[in-house]
Amino acid sequence: MQERIAVVFDFDDTLGPDSTSGFLAHAGITDIDGFWKEVGGMMQQGWDPVPAYLHHMIQASGSGRIRPMTRDALMAWGQTLPLFDGVEQVFAQLRDVVEDANPRVTLEFYLISSGIGDVLRQMSIAHEFNDIWASEFHYNGEGHAVAPKRIISFTDKTRYLFQIQKGVIGPGSRAKPFAVNMKVPSDQLRIPLNQMIFVGDGYTDIPCFSLIKKEGGIPIAVYDQRHVEKWGNAFQFVADGRVSNLHSANYQAGSDLTNFLSMAVRSLAQRIAVSASTYQG
Repeated sequence: MQERIAVVFDFDDTLGPDSTSGFLAHAGITDIDGFWKEVGGMMQQGWDPVPAYLHHMIQASGSGRIRPMTRDALMAWGQTLPLFDGVEQVFAQLRDVVEDANPRVTLEFYLISSGIGDVLRQMSIAHEFNDIWASEFHYNGEGHAVAPKRIISFTDKTRYLFQIQKGVIGPGSRAKPFAVNMKVPSDQLRIPLNQMIFVGDGYTDIPCFSLIKKEGGIPIAVYDQRHVEKWGNAFQFVADGRVSNLHSANYQAGSDLTNFLSMAVRSLAQRIAVSASTYQG
């Protein structure tokens, strides 16, 4: 058994408030709900949600509705990105739990988001992640976003779970989009899916919830307690049997979520220890 555990997070409404809505407000949109209703109208015309919002942002920038959407502007917003309570401390806390449970096990963190990569890679916790996958823009010579370059939505997110599983990670993997399809013997997988924990909040996370649960990992749904209208969606994930637990997105020490995450990584680390000490012949 591989002596690694992966905790995989979504970002928007999981680790912090919606990063794209925050950027739009920062860039000059005063009616955020109106912007997303316009994106909803595009979906009624057959657009998928993620390319719809990326395209609509590009159009808003080009028309002057928001300040120019350059790579520098997105990165600057990422440096100020707000996080939920306790997020900055939870990584070290979970590493300490794993070290105590089984010092041979390495705990890794990953981020898979439908948000914008140039924002998320600049946030204060970016260094905690072994890899970050998110939607990307293509920029012209002046640095202005002109087209979507990478789109991550729904089942696209499961692709990156398989990349984590097979070790297709790091900057070198970006130019190898088909490497995830390679066949890897089960005893050579870098991190099996049953040694993963996935934490997310929304509809784009449902395929990951389902895959991780089916393969014996631990799927956890969270909700932002400041937005009551989202609680019902999160509870439905439990009712549908897609997740193991539902918690408010409070990562402070002693919170229900952090306690459960600690129990989850401890359980996986101890399971690895038991497997390693069991005769395999």
